[in-house]
Amino acid sequence: MTHADTMPLEVIEVTRHGDVALITLGNPGGGALPAWQPGAHIDLHLPGDVVRQYSLCGDPDAPAYRIAVLREADGRGGSQWLVDHAAPGLTLAGAGPRCHFPYEPHEGTTLFLAGGIGVTPIAAMAAQARVAGHDYRVAYSGRTRAGMALVDELAETHADRLALHVSDEGTRADLDGLMMSVGEGGAAYACGPAAYLAAVEEAAERHAVALRVEHFTPVELAEPARDEAFEVELAMTGVTVEVQPGTSILQAVEEAGAFVLSSCTEGTCGTCETPVLEGEVDHRDSILTADERARNDVMYVCVSRAACPRLVLDL
Repeated sequence: MTHADTMPLEVIEVTRHGDVALITLGNPGGGALPAWQPGAHIDLHLPGDVVRQYSLCGDPDAPAYRIAVLREADGRGGSQWLVDHAAPGLTLAGAGPRCHFPYEPHEGTTLFLAGGIGVTPIAAMAAQARVAGHDYRVAYSGRTRAGMALVDELAETHADRLALHVSDEGTRADLDGLMMSVGEGGAAYACGPAAYLAAVEEAAERHAVALRVEHFTPVELAEPARDEAFEVELAMTGVTVEVQPGTSILQAVEEAGAFVLSSCTEGTCGTCETPVLEGEVDHRDSILTADERARNDVMYVCVSRAACPRLVLDL
């Protein structure tokens, strides 16, 4: 794993709401942090050589970053440590921001859908829509009101444009009804757990609503398009690498001496995005839309593979 250049980020403030910690991060030297847009995330390097991605949920014009971190007992590790140990003065290495989930204005209504901690990128996107004067709605689903991060802030900011759907209060979201409310020229953005996003995607397809999603965990993968070795030519050096079944392109090209920035190694963070010059890609990431996959001009080499005997990559 080759990490992107890091920067120090100091914890300035922490507030906790049940199993969620809202953490404000600043430059220890007091200088400006790299700019970001709603939908962006940062990497944080945590103990044990763990790198995790967290969506930014504050104000892009603020001098500090803000993230919301959920303690997950059965998670991949890292986030639980951060919830328990984040305190003012703690300094962590960070990288980014990067954005593969940008908000783009539409002619019709924009529907923002959040499930659980998936509210983090949605909060910043909805705030952007409000400031721009766009027509939008926010539907936020959670198990309990007490466990729903940012709920008071969202209610104050969006008033009657916000609908809360709380399982233990019996107010589950009617996804079909929400999709029907979008209307012509509108679109939906969604982030949340895998099961929630699967239900959202099915509803959007039923009602022909343009949908963009962000996954916190990788999508379940089918078998590779080709269960055999293939070649990858590195255009910058002319080196050709053979990629065996069970070995990722990232592993193979790094062993051949290529330098590729990477982080999650599961197709969710976007760090290893690589231009494709020739060949057909078996896209296996959790980032690209169907239209972006059809363009076949970039791939995420940590998980995606070749759907042909040979790829040429801009490496």
